[in-house]
Amino acid sequence: MSSNHILNIAVGGMSCASCSSAVEKALLKVPGVQYATVNLATEKAQIEFSNPATSEQIAKAVVDAGYEAEVLNQAGEKAATQGAPAKEGFGEGALVAIAALLTLPLVLPMIAMPFGKHWMLPGFMQLFLAIPVQFWLGGRFYRAGLKAIQNRTGNMDLLVAIGTTAAFGLSVYMMEQGSSHLYFEASSAVITLVMLGKWLEGRAKRQTTAAIAALQALRPDTARVRRDGVEQTVPMAQVQLGDQVLVRPGERVPVDGVVLEGSSHVDEALITGESEPVVKAVGSKMTGGAVNIDGLLLIQTSAVGTETTLARIIRLVEDAQAAKPDIQKLVDKVSAVFVPVVLVIALFTLLAWGFTSNWEVAILNAVAVLVIACPCALGLATPTAIMAGTGVAARNGILIKDAQALELAHSINTVVFDKTGTLTVGKPTLMQCEAVQGEAGAMLAKAAAVEAGSMHPLASAVKDRAQQERLVVPKASDLQDVAGKGLSAMVGEGRVYVGTIRWMEELGVSNNTMQQLLGKLSPNAATRSWVAEETGTGFRLLGALAFGDELKPSAHGAVNSLHRLHVNTVLLTGDTQASAERVATELGIQQVLAEQLPGDKSRAVAALRDANDHGKQVVAMVGDGINDAPALAVADVSFAMSTGTDVAMHTADITLMRSDPSLVAQTIDISRRTYNKIKQNLFWAFIYNAVGIPLAALGYLNPVLAGTAMALSSVSVVTNALMLRNWKPANSGK
Repeated sequence: MSSNHILNIAVGGMSCASCSSAVEKALLKVPGVQYATVNLATEKAQIEFSNPATSEQIAKAVVDAGYEAEVLNQAGEKAATQGAPAKEGFGEGALVAIAALLTLPLVLPMIAMPFGKHWMLPGFMQLFLAIPVQFWLGGRFYRAGLKAIQNRTGNMDLLVAIGTTAAFGLSVYMMEQGSSHLYFEASSAVITLVMLGKWLEGRAKRQTTAAIAALQALRPDTARVRRDGVEQTVPMAQVQLGDQVLVRPGERVPVDGVVLEGSSHVDEALITGESEPVVKAVGSKMTGGAVNIDGLLLIQTSAVGTETTLARIIRLVEDAQAAKPDIQKLVDKVSAVFVPVVLVIALFTLLAWGFTSNWEVAILNAVAVLVIACPCALGLATPTAIMAGTGVAARNGILIKDAQALELAHSINTVVFDKTGTLTVGKPTLMQCEAVQGEAGAMLAKAAAVEAGSMHPLASAVKDRAQQERLVVPKASDLQDVAGKGLSAMVGEGRVYVGTIRWMEELGVSNNTMQQLLGKLSPNAATRSWVAEETGTGFRLLGALAFGDELKPSAHGAVNSLHRLHVNTVLLTGDTQASAERVATELGIQQVLAEQLPGDKSRAVAALRDANDHGKQVVAMVGDGINDAPALAVADVSFAMSTGTDVAMHTADITLMRSDPSLVAQTIDISRRTYNKIKQNLFWAFIYNAVGIPLAALGYLNPVLAGTAMALSSVSVVTNALMLRNWKPANSGK
């Protein structure tokens, strides 16, 4: 059985939603192609296929359909070309300028006429100016319209070609009849305005891909590698796993890796969305694309090329922008019949006005119907908003795997949080030190001496606290590890014991003293260790250590932000009921499900989804561990912390690049804003056509005004979507 492959193709020559539908149909006809989606805004196709299909056959199918195809590899670079996509930018802008210069002398007399100015050019001069606009600059509409006819579809270019040809032909006929009332300005102005609209639309669309461009710009072209003690600058393609890479202050980190030497502040803002520089030292993980600010770092490479974090981020964002949500699939069905319906309306307009008025007016009104109809606005309404939404989310450390997740996230009304590593730091910290007599620091120093040789998480917490307080930790010897009880070692002239209360009881430590000390310890402590010292007459209790998994600084704000969005919160954890309820009470979480095994967690999330009788419960799960993966898979929308396990991130719909639960509320917010933009765009696109086409058919719009409205419709839709780029996360205060 052959495995499926994913292929990305840049498609050139598309002008509207009907074109993207035609390309999809052509791709789905290739044997072996199981799935194909074409995004008009990004001008890319994503195809899933298996044998016997090949990338060459798939690209050829696009070319045979009348479009250009450029096969892209995983890095988004050219792999093979079947016809070059048309270039945009200065060349396109220059053609628009030429069209405007040729059209201006035709339009100015029409503008001046109401002011009593008669600047009308002779008919032959109007024809001389109109021919290059119609057949050279407007040739693209004929070529694309012919492709549409060959593919038995319709597109915007076909409507423009038919409409402007009718106006041009009518003008030639009227000129031969000796009439001075010609319509060359209408055909030329429509072509110029459509070209202008497409140029502005192209510029705006390129701005929607700014997030991808910014991420791609983070990739350095070279790296400074140290091999056999010699430093050399090599292309990125030659960097290998295990290589030692030197990164100087001000340079971008070229690879993923671990710091071997040096320390520095590093700016990871474009990768994680974290605005403050983070400190990196020996042992710290580094992400390619980050900026080294002020120190010299030597990094051992752990990932290169398409396996780096940055490459995976780019793929996630591109995949999300390529996918189609359900609402876009409905729009595609409407677009598929849009052009044929417009042609029928135009024909009916022509015949109705021709038989009731005169054929000159009939042709002009039919042309106005053809010109004002704009399937582009419909086709761009959803993908441009999706692109802008996923782009701004990525810049703020939120990676959305697909458009379906972004579309569904706006409806989330319940968020289920795992506790450890999600709302808490995920490792024990020493919360409290209580000494029986004297300073707690002296007791802590002895405990740290005993724990110095241990790698246990609690031992690390003790050593970290002693380091923070800058205590002088004495040397310990003769370390003994008693399984399940604790550690003991010679510290100075006495043996010090650090362990459980049961071990202390076995040693003969006074139970009354321990009970008195127990009353001073925080009830929120998850674990307690006791410190005792052997004396000549027995064992003397020195003090107690209380450990806990501290809440993340942003946890309070994260829960409060969700409540402000009217989202319910649930704590789902394997910890004890008492421990879970303490955390839930402190954060204000509304429901607690404790002592849950991984299988129990998935069933609990499923039960929450089914709890609403009306089926309106949309449940999100937030986790970071392997044990969270079953629950993440069951949730409607799943969030994983990038600091968690790979299993969780692969299962989740949305990856949070910072270990910050407040990003969940931010995701819901940007999803709601994106969905609102989609609805606004679709409303205006439908209303524009629903109002404009009847007005044109009834004779209330001339072709020039219709062309202007059509050109502006697509630009307005894209511009409205671009407003999402101004989104800023709200402050999630407590």
